Amino acid sequence: MSPLVSPLVSALASPAVPRTAPRAPAPPVRLLLRRYRNTGEALSCEPVAQGLLNHGYRLRTTRGAYFLKHHLDGDRDTIRRQHRATQRLQTLGVPVAPPVEGADGDTVTVLGGRCYALHPWIEGSHRDGAQLTARASRRLGGLLGLVHTCLERVMEPGPAALAYVSPDPADTFALIDQLLVLARGRARREVFDTLAEHRLVERRALLERHAHRRPPPGAEPATGWVHGDFHPLNLLYRGAEPAAIIDWDRLGVQPRAEEAVRAAAIFFVRPTGELELAKVRAYARAYRKAAGAGASELAAAVHRVWWERLNDFWILRWRYMLDDRRADPLFAAVSALAVWWTREYEAVCEAFAG
Repeated sequence: MSPLVSPLVSALASPAVPRTAPRAPAPPVRLLLRRYRNTGEALSCEPVAQGLLNHGYRLRTTRGAYFLKHHLDGDRDTIRRQHRATQRLQTLGVPVAPPVEGADGDTVTVLGGRCYALHPWIEGSHRDGAQLTARASRRLGGLLGLVHTCLERVMEPGPAALAYVSPDPADTFALIDQLLVLARGRARREVFDTLAEHRLVERRALLERHAHRRPPPGAEPATGWVHGDFHPLNLLYRGAEPAAIIDWDRLGVQPRAEEAVRAAAIFFVRPTGELELAKVRAYARAYRKAAGAGASELAAAVHRVWWERLNDFWILRWRYMLDDRRADPLFAAVSALAVWWTREYEAVCEAFAG
């Protein structure tokens, strides 16, 4: 709940979201506050976040400041499950910001068919990997491990594991051909289009060379409840200490080690597309110790996430298929990461599993 970190981190945090949701009408603040005790009268309500899953507002009242979240999905049962999880996690010492309960004891307020939740306002700042010391990197890995082990204690068993199927390079080759036609066919080609063409041709050659390394189908990797969106924009620091993990909208059952690898690839990526491996190593060792995860589990997760990145062209799909250029400035670093990770594959594996 502070100014955002680097644009690279911002875009890497949620690459699957194609467009920002349209701005909803201003929340009925006065009517909403009547559902709560001791929150005071509204003084101001300013938007602070806008996304696919929710809209956020800083609400100031005569009794203090709050974060007001408008949940766009409107699934009350799912929202309440997220709320119960944070309430229970707080009792176990996980830094979170559980919602304020209404006068009726509910944490979800429905007005005009829209779902709202009120949270305490947490003063803090976001920090990416460049701002973290080796000690802070260890603390980060231990924190994510704590999240995973505590979720295992507070959540009901998740759904049965599904068969794992990795991206098929045949599908990726077809997508590359599509994107090359679009990049080469621009009426007024830009420097971006030239880089896109270069990276597409380069990636096709990489995939042809490494197609035999596609993760085989089979049983889903070891899964558990995870935050689902653990990255710098969802972690607030107060000084050097984590103050709150926020935005639990993607709480779900996934391979835990993959969340650890994806988070590190966002926290510790440099603008040039390289990972700060010394910090990754400190982070991963602390995560493995806190989560009780073995080196082989992390190594397997590194392989699956690497393959996923090698087959992913989300920025180019936004630009050429959705006519959405918001992520264009991130393409140079994101595309470089896939190439660098392939070249330094053994070093990356060693950093996570060594």
